[in-house]
Amino acid sequence: MSILSIVSFLLITGFIALFSALKTRKKKVQTTNGLFFADHNNNFFIVGGALLLSNISANQFIGENESIYTNNMSVMAWGVSSVLAMLLVAEFFLPIYFRTGAMTIPDYLGKRYDNSTKRLVSIVFLCSYVVNLLPAVLYGGAVALTGMFNFLLPLQLTYWQNIWIMVWVIGLTGCAYSVLGGLRAISISDTILSIGLLTIGIAFPYFGFKFLGNGDWFKGFHILLSQHTDHLNAIGGPKDEIPLSTIFTGMFIMNLYYWGMEQFIVQQALSAKSLSHSQKGMGLACLGKLLCPFIINIPGLVGVHLYSNLENTAEVFPLVVKDTLPGIMIGLTAAVVLGAAISTFNAGLNSSSTLFVLNLYKPWLEKRNKEITEKHLVYTGRKFEIIVSALAMFSAPFIMFSKAGFYTYLQQLGGMFCVPIFTIILVGFVSKKVPPQAAKIGMIFFIFSYIVFNYILDIKLHYLHMLALLFVFTTICMLVVAKLYANYHYTEIKLESVELSPWKNRYWYFALLLMGMISIFVLFSKWGIA
Repeated sequence: MSILSIVSFLLITGFIALFSALKTRKKKVQTTNGLFFADHNNNFFIVGGALLLSNISANQFIGENESIYTNNMSVMAWGVSSVLAMLLVAEFFLPIYFRTGAMTIPDYLGKRYDNSTKRLVSIVFLCSYVVNLLPAVLYGGAVALTGMFNFLLPLQLTYWQNIWIMVWVIGLTGCAYSVLGGLRAISISDTILSIGLLTIGIAFPYFGFKFLGNGDWFKGFHILLSQHTDHLNAIGGPKDEIPLSTIFTGMFIMNLYYWGMEQFIVQQALSAKSLSHSQKGMGLACLGKLLCPFIINIPGLVGVHLYSNLENTAEVFPLVVKDTLPGIMIGLTAAVVLGAAISTFNAGLNSSSTLFVLNLYKPWLEKRNKEITEKHLVYTGRKFEIIVSALAMFSAPFIMFSKAGFYTYLQQLGGMFCVPIFTIILVGFVSKKVPPQAAKIGMIFFIFSYIVFNYILDIKLHYLHMLALLFVFTTICMLVVAKLYANYHYTEIKLESVELSPWKNRYWYFALLLMGMISIFVLFSKWGIA
């Protein structure tokens, strides 16, 4: 642990916090629109940076590199194949949200179905964040920083104790950031961190390959391409962690849900000043996702050659960073990883508060004819963020005892919450004849079936294929229920709250992105470098 790495880490982290504070100092957050949606004033660059960094957390740095070290590059399919889903969201989903004036995903479902569906989905979202998203983000960040610095080594604490302390450091920092600055501060810091992430992506291959080749960059690059080439393969077979077939089943569903229906992601897209800026921002984030295999995953490939048998495989990323990078780059990497963890944590907190205040607490006040002020709602939202933060910080360290790999644990648990929401939204998009009763029955049917088949019966079927099958069965279930309500028909209410003209040049840019996506899969295959 060098003094230079610690100093650079503190300086970079301090600069990001100071810059965000200065940019938002004149805009005191006093309304729910300001706290949750940045007053719908973000341009495409800020939206794109926020979308990318809200997505990229320490979970990817830790989980994906662990998967590459133990298996191969097939895990990159999560990020690279998501480009197709993101483009579909930009083209079809975002116009619907802006056109209907929906402020949250449950808000849209309340318009499409009814208020009880809105409340049910809000509760499922909140459970997902408290149980899965927020604890996992904190744990991933704690593992990364502990591995890179081990700040607490002089105290002679156990690894378990180190994780506890780092979880609380990240959680308290993130909570303070979100409570004080709102979505605007989060978006600005995300944009700066995107630049830092790109810098790491350019610098790491140079330093990593140079270290691998004992000072000779080209030799290190040659070693990577000529030895252990099975780890370079992204075309997963049946026995790999991510079989290729899953890209077209459960993974596609989860990606489409994540980028088009996950509240903390959609909230970033809806903060744009217009539909055009939102679509451009999504397109910019797509470019970032195509670069992720070269930015995020190379440490795992280098680690394959450096460490023959790691006991704790989740540590491969921080160990590679600590062993290969110079002090100032370690500091930058740690700052970006910390920032990415805080960014995703903040976005999740902000969205949790949005869901609670706008979809549960405010309707409860209205039902009881209570006085509602923006000041009170903002105060309640901030209080709720503190409570959720505490719950996440208490539960996060226990992820360490998960039997599945960290990334698999994250995705497997997440599927239980996200796919039923995806199903009722998609069916609602496609058919105007599906009633609220079908949505609620579909949600309950999916969650119950997933728990039984995946955790109780332990059916020997890849969880992504199971998600796809349950999606089909739930859709059929909803359509059958709809037959019982033949007179029901939904009529869309249009509210033009922002400029709704789409991005004129999007099609040629989208085509280039899809070509890039296919090219990356070919590169990391038997036809390429594998």
